[in-house]
Amino acid sequence: MDAATATTALAGGHVTLERHPHGVVLVRMNRPDKKNALTGAMYDAMRGVIENAAAEGTRAVVFAGVPGVFTSGNDIADFVQRSAGGETRSPAGDFIKALATVEVPMIAAVDGLGIGIGTTMVLHMDLAYASPNVLFRMPFVDLGLVPEAASSLIFPRLAGIKKATEYILMAEPFGAAEAESIGLVNAVLPAAELEAKALAAATKLASKPPIALAHSRRLLRKDAAEIRARMDEEGALFAELLKGDEAKQAFMAFMTRK
Repeated sequence: MDAATATTALAGGHVTLERHPHGVVLVRMNRPDKKNALTGAMYDAMRGVIENAAAEGTRAVVFAGVPGVFTSGNDIADFVQRSAGGETRSPAGDFIKALATVEVPMIAAVDGLGIGIGTTMVLHMDLAYASPNVLFRMPFVDLGLVPEAASSLIFPRLAGIKKATEYILMAEPFGAAEAESIGLVNAVLPAAELEAKALAAATKLASKPPIALAHSRRLLRKDAAEIRARMDEEGALFAELLKGDEAKQAFMAFMTRK
């Protein structure tokens, strides 16, 4: 695989962009000391990449983390601030909405922890690859919240209502083999091969006739309006519950436990 031609640091270095040939960009979540917990600035940086992809000549985007961690989810300190009324805009919500409208293919290379948004964003990838040590989990209900990113719509369709109940209501974790069996990821590969596979797939997509690719991708995503509507419904409930006692107690318990 060709080496990156340029690397750019965003969000204080917590997100880096690696520009590869053929218009492929690798977006790396790079906050290993906090297990890649996502801050508002990180969400905004990643959203900017996918929203401006077509205008900047980007033909495909790969999302990756650091060894052993894709992302552990939203930074709980950010949730605490929002629950106290300190922040009205939701950078996470804006990023999630962008996932449903991006016009270029997206590929995920997931190694290790994929918690919360680390699971739900993979639902919106065109392709996804995981290492054997991946661990997906959606702890939203445990945090006094509701699921996000239209996962309440997509997961029952992907895995069936019983499995979706395990993942969303029970917040049961699941690994690479199960993620592959339900179609959340395309393949399970050794961690050392993960990014090369994702970049090769991105390069292959980026090299195809762009108009035909764009139309075909839109045809595959004909339920985009329904997904956006579910995102709005989830987002409104999420914002309401974020300020409720259940969420505040859960955040306090989490911060105390840490």
